[in-house]
Amino acid sequence: MLDYLLNALITLFVTIDPIGLAPIFVGLTRGMTKDQRRQTAIRATVTAAIILYAFALVGEGLLGFLGISLAAFRIAGGLMLFWIGFEMVFERRDQRKMANAAKAIEEERTHDLADIHHLAIFPLAIPLIAGPGAISATILIAASAPSTLGVVGLLVIVGALVGSCLAVFLLAGPLDRMLGKTGRIVLTRLLGVLLAALAVQFVADGVTEIVRAATAGGI
Repeated sequence: MLDYLLNALITLFVTIDPIGLAPIFVGLTRGMTKDQRRQTAIRATVTAAIILYAFALVGEGLLGFLGISLAAFRIAGGLMLFWIGFEMVFERRDQRKMANAAKAIEEERTHDLADIHHLAIFPLAIPLIAGPGAISATILIAASAPSTLGVVGLLVIVGALVGSCLAVFLLAGPLDRMLGKTGRIVLTRLLGVLLAALAVQFVADGVTEIVRAATAGGI
């Protein structure tokens, strides 16, 4: 159980990357008052939590309804997570996130200031917090839970990580200045390598499961 929870914590922490969202949040909320930033942060994290909780609880059932085997989803999800890790190591993920954030800001400049709160949904909640990688990882981890208690533990971890996103958003300015450019680069690369290794394990587990099922069917 402890290994399962530790794996869940590491995988989701690296995938969601709360610290890496700090400079993006600063850019997205430029020009907002402190109260507006707080409201945006709360709305974004609550929305992301609901999305991840939903996929943790019904994701595996949804796959079954669509006729997708868990082994196939493990391989697909693992490949997706590996690509995210690759992007983190070579700094492509931050560039893409900043490009999406800049695009969202430009789109919102044509609206009233109240409309800026929609940024909490896109791109903050989706896809920056609850993106494809985080959703895939949540479904895979929930499906491999050893017991109901494991699923409860996963939900607690998701809540804690989304809560850490809220804390990072509220402290985004000071945190970004404290890490500095060098600190962000080092942290992103280390987390990227770790995520890539976990992704390979997902793929290996999926391939093993498919081979085992094919062998059993042949027998």
